[in-house]
Amino acid sequence: MEETPELTIRTEASQMDVDFIHQFLTNIYWARGRSREAVQACIINSFNIGLFLEGKQVAYARVVTDYVVFAYLLDVFVAEPYRGRGYSLIMLKNLLQHPRLTSIQIWRLGTDDAQGLYAKLGFTVAAHPEKLMVLLK
Repeated sequence: MEETPELTIRTEASQMDVDFIHQFLTNIYWARGRSREAVQACIINSFNIGLFLEGKQVAYARVVTDYVVFAYLLDVFVAEPYRGRGYSLIMLKNLLQHPRLTSIQIWRLGTDDAQGLYAKLGFTVAAHPEKLMVLLK
């Protein structure tokens, strides 16, 4: 992405606004009640991407990956006042084109409501979802 003074992409964990991310995640259905400490641990142990508007973080996503074969995309969001501007697509395109992530062969994610967004990036419904398993604790 060609950065402008108004819009920048950052990927270092130390550059993420933990309070902003925690405030959003603790109130959203998929992460309700997640503690600030847990959010911080997730940031430290993931590949992160943040979209910043005039220095203020307005969007976030993270990837759990081995950087070669597999990646799982999580916690993708744009703060409410900044939705509808194409920021999620900008952020995710930059994420998928990041040099550390371009060799990954298998990407996965789960979504209840953003299938259209991810389809624009090439994601499809799993061919055999009945083969996927989960362990919830």
